[in-house]
Amino acid sequence: MTTTTTEPQKRSTVTFERTYPATLDEVWELWTTKDGFESWWGPEGFSVKVHELDARPEGLLRYDMIATAPEQIAFMKQAGMPLSSPSSLTYTELTPKRRLSYRHAVDFIPGVTPYSVATVVELQANGGTVRMTVTSDAMHSEEWTKRASMGMQSQLTKLDKRFQR
Repeated sequence: MTTTTTEPQKRSTVTFERTYPATLDEVWELWTTKDGFESWWGPEGFSVKVHELDARPEGLLRYDMIATAPEQIAFMKQAGMPLSSPSSLTYTELTPKRRLSYRHAVDFIPGVTPYSVATVVELQANGGTVRMTVTSDAMHSEEWTKRASMGMQSQLTKLDKRFQR
């Protein structure tokens, strides 16, 4: 994971890179199908239930993020957050098997005015592997950027395990 600040807006981003022994089709489906998304999205201790997935520019992905592990349930209760939260993202670009981007609604943090975080996912095939680069805007605070980064690391670890061969 790397964190950078881009000019001229000085907007911080966080970047994650992984290489998987997979095909572009396999990795693309993880981002653009109900079964694929449900199979890995959400940090350890959370699951997701997809209600709508329209993988096209301005298409919507609506899902519930559900705390399932005791530690996550306890954290959510302590933070005054529900155990199941509706979430959504809007795809902003889809170049099949190469690049997708989306805006993720951040409307689940008590006391914080809702806003969105932009993310770009780039895929590159190289022989029998796919390199995936995920770059997301920082969140509203250093603490929440760290939490979001830990969540993304955790989800990507699910993919690491999935693609172990």
